[in-house]
Amino acid sequence: QVQLVESGGGLVQAGGSLRLSCAASGRTFSRYMMGWFRQAPGKEREFVAAISWSGGGTYYADSVKGRFTISRDNAKNTVYLQMNSLKPEDTAVYYCAVDKRPLRVVITTQSGEYDYWGQGTQVTVSS
Repeated sequence: QVQLVESGGGLVQAGGSLRLSCAASGRTFSRYMMGWFRQAPGKEREFVAAISWSGGGTYYADSVKGRFTISRDNAKNTVYLQMNSLKPEDTAVYYCAVDKRPLRVVITTQSGEYDYWGQGTQVTVSS
């Protein structure tokens, strides 16, 4: 059974930083693209960032480009999201997710292409 467990969320002041982690099990982690999504109160879930199965390719939402960095450690079955220069509008529950297809060539931002999700971790940025 696939399990994804996020950690690292919390309360931070605007301009601060947080690093989220997502530990995966139950699937050959190194063969799958991983993504981060977020959902703010009253809003739909939105794509944040994704990283290819090899780690050689990344893609970011325009709203976080230049501030967030996604990375992965396949030896530890873990994906990370380093978040710098945080803004109040980054406040949301952040979810990691694993691609439904192994060895996908093109990064996808579509939530429907990810079949397992973590429980989420709350990030709150105060102004």
